[in-house]
This record gives sequence, structure tokens and C-alpha cells, in this order.
Amino acid sequence: MDFEVKDFKLEPLKEGKYISPKLARYKLNGEDRDWELLKIGNSVAILLYNKDSNSFVCVKQFRPAVYLNHNITYTIELCAGLLDKDCSIEQTAKEEILEECGFDIPVESLERLTSFYTCVGHAGSKQYLFFAEVTESQRVSSGGGVEGEEMIEVIEIPIEKAREFIFNEEIATTPGLKFAFEWFLNGKQRWKRQSLVVVAFGV
Repeated sequence: MDFEVKDFKLEPLKEGKYISPKLARYKLNGEDRDWELLKIGNSVAILLYNKDSNSFVCVKQFRPAVYLNHNITYTIELCAGLLDKDCSIEQTAKEEILEECGFDIPVESLERLTSFYTCVGHAGSKQYLFFAEVTESQRVSSGGGVEGEEMIEVIEIPIEKAREFIFNEEIATTPGLKFAFEWFLNGKQRWKRQSLVVVAFGV
């Protein structure tokens, strides 16, 4: 799928549907400060491994912000979505897999890997990362996202090309995808979730 972009322009946004631009004012160690930021919801992302094709199932889509800043017409990402529904994180993940990639899988097959914070300089939203194996027998549609809201192409990246993909700087992708690929390629059984204690040292 090619993405043809025309008549791209910017307009002021006072209050958005999914994001809200804000100016934060605060005191930090007694000094007055301010910071431009976005109030935005959290999200979920899923690394999908197709056992039948031995590949990762990803999505290709147009991202206006990437186009604006880098003149790139598409990104390749993990299946993902905002946590804006009245249901569990796992149920949202299941629904995103069905909507975007066309696989209908049971919630119980989702393995939670970890969570992390994204866009910490201006958004600070949290993303929950899951892993799931799928087979062709679970494919019930071609995916593509919600009609009228998203334009998504489902693509598969063969496992033998995944590491090359991670370090290919000509491909517009996300840190979450690269981390997830590395987790799988480096032996996912060794990366089981563990309780870690992080100590912050003043510098």
C-alpha cells in the first residue's frame, strides 16, 4: 500500500479528541519553571509472532507527525492502540489485534512482557507491551484498522530479517518495536518478567 499525501497543513489546536496541549507552570527546587506538554492517554502494544510463517506481524501506516518532521509517508510499528475503552488492558489488546491485524485470539494467550513510558519530554504516556503467538487458522479478516479512522496495511517481517530491520535507520519505526524484537531474538524465555529494584543516585 502506498500513501499519497496532499494538501497537508497545520492549524492551531486548543483541545483535541485524544491529546490536549498544555503549558505547565511549577516550582522546581524553589525556582519558577514552565514546560510545554501534551496530556495524552496510555496505550498497549503487542508483538505478534506468526508460527506458520515464522515472522512478526506488524502494521504499516501513515503518521502525520513523522511526515511533518521528516517527510516520511509511513512507519512500521507493532499492533497497538490507546487505552480509551471501558475494559481491561488485555481485552483492549485482543481487540486491537483483531481490528488492525485480523487475528482473533483468546485473551489467555496474551503474555505481558513489561511497560514503559514514551515521549517523556512532552507526553509521558505509559505503554503496556504484550506478546502473542498466532496461526493462520486464527486469521479471520485482513485487518486494516477501524474504517474511516485508520488506514493500516498488515505486513510480516521474517525472523531471519528482523535483526537487520532493527538497525536499518532508513525505516521509520518505534523504540517499542525494536525492544520487542530484541526480546524475542535474544531468547524470550531468558527475559521473563522479574522484580527489579532501581536505585536513583544523585549526580
